[in-house]
Amino acid sequence: MTETESLYRRGARLVWRFMRAHPGPNIAAVLGAVGFAAAAVSVPIVVGRITDRLITPAFSTGVHGGEVLAGIGILAGFGVLRGMSIIVRRYYAAMVEAAIQRQVRTEVVDTYLDVPLEYHHTHPTGELLAHADADVVGTTSAFRALPFSIGVIALVVFALISLFLVDWTFAVVALVLFPALALFNRRYTQLVSAPVTEVQERLGDLSGVAHESFDGALVVKTLGLEDVEIERFSNAAASLKDAELEVGSIRAGFDPVLDALPNLGTLLLFVVGGWRIGSGAVTPGALVQAALLFSILAFPMRIVGYFLQELPRSVVSIDRIDEVLDEPPAPGIIGAAVRLPDGPLGLVARNLSFSYGAERVLHDVSFEVAPGESVALVGPTGSGKSTLVSLLVRLVEPETGHVEVVGTDGAHVDVRQVDGDELRAAVSLVFQESYLFASTIRENVSLGMASEADVDAAAELARVNRFVRVLDQGWDTVVGERGVTLSGGQRQRVALARAIARRPRALILDDATAAVDPVIEAQILDGLRGQGATLLIVAHRLSTIRLADRVVYLEGGRVLAVGRHDDLAETVPGYQALVRAYESEPSVEGDDDVAGVTR
Repeated sequence: MTETESLYRRGARLVWRFMRAHPGPNIAAVLGAVGFAAAAVSVPIVVGRITDRLITPAFSTGVHGGEVLAGIGILAGFGVLRGMSIIVRRYYAAMVEAAIQRQVRTEVVDTYLDVPLEYHHTHPTGELLAHADADVVGTTSAFRALPFSIGVIALVVFALISLFLVDWTFAVVALVLFPALALFNRRYTQLVSAPVTEVQERLGDLSGVAHESFDGALVVKTLGLEDVEIERFSNAAASLKDAELEVGSIRAGFDPVLDALPNLGTLLLFVVGGWRIGSGAVTPGALVQAALLFSILAFPMRIVGYFLQELPRSVVSIDRIDEVLDEPPAPGIIGAAVRLPDGPLGLVARNLSFSYGAERVLHDVSFEVAPGESVALVGPTGSGKSTLVSLLVRLVEPETGHVEVVGTDGAHVDVRQVDGDELRAAVSLVFQESYLFASTIRENVSLGMASEADVDAAAELARVNRFVRVLDQGWDTVVGERGVTLSGGQRQRVALARAIARRPRALILDDATAAVDPVIEAQILDGLRGQGATLLIVAHRLSTIRLADRVVYLEGGRVLAVGRHDDLAETVPGYQALVRAYESEPSVEGDDDVAGVTR
């Protein structure tokens, strides 16, 4: 099978796939196109009859006024029918395109939500955006012309029948013209397939560079990388331009030919028609009818050419999207779903191991956090703390071992048997890098799910009120993207309030108060403990560690000790060294409750 044949087969599967998914509007659009074909062919027939019965006699014997009005009425009627069919075709064709885009974009976004977190770590954000935007639009690019292209088949059939009925020589001219157009379109498709694929890939690269530059604006500014980023973007844009120009040059070579062929066919028709009229085989009205049919067929054939031109892009785009849709989802519930126990929830890690590629970062990690207990997870940089807390809430799956949730009644439930939404509502994880949306502070805390009372209570507990009340817009203050208009400590407090507002029964803080003033941090943690929630705190600050009931000391991906801070500081050498390092660090400056807010 040649590459072109493969393209046409894939294109046919693409068309059938979405026609089957949206049969109603597809059928309506095709019926509108067929109606246009019937009306379009009828108009030249009527004009031909008017030429022979009204226009030609008008120069000799004259015609009756009623016949003229009848001819005008018939011609107007077919014109109205033609116009209505165009409205039906365009309306439902637009519906089909919009419905396909909505379907494909929804499937892509649903897949992004279902795939493991590792997928997002290994694929650039720009590439993901290109799939959800440019590739979705590319998938439907050929469908704009599909109903009309199908209608053109009916138009050609009706026109050929009409031409044969008028004169067989006119039909022969058409039978020479249409295959020539088809051959040129086929050759165009062969040449443009690979360059169109290159365009879609370069578009994804450009989107990726742009997203990285915008997302890393702070790094670009602070390191003076503007020229470097401009060069990266210029190179990506140049590659896209070269690919687009290659497609454009191919199209530029074929478009004049595709435009000229129908006109050459019309000239040939007049030559043949003049000969046939001279021999008495046809009337002038028959030649007018045939010429109008050729003029009507010229533009629809260009639509078929457009469909064939866009088909490679649609096939390439859907192939890229199908690669996303084929990604396996994150592991779901194993066995029957089990409800979580009531009240505060404890956490149990049993023999957890995890690797990034060939590097093992966790080795048979086991420990327990009792319901309502406060535990600090402590260890040097790179010891696997953040990976461990991601495993606890099932953001990633362990290679070996499993995690259990424990109720106050002692009941143990494997998190693999718990519905994901229920697990994340009950066990919340707050990271050190707090992501805020470009929205109001209240909306960032509530996320449309928490009640106003829960938001207010969470804000009081996380000490968000301390800086919100002095802002000009208060709770309605809109923070910048990622919360850049707030200070680090303010962002952390808003993110903490967001987690608290959902009333979690176990709260995991991955150094989530590191930028908060130690006094405020102590108030927040005391308040959380007073709520009865279980706390697991990844801590790098000695004042935070001392607030915990127990400490889990992690080093080299292994749990080396578990106990009270004072006991570990006296008996575990590695922990002693870490504590001395924390004690020697300069104290954190107080977190200004209005610092960082853009006025």
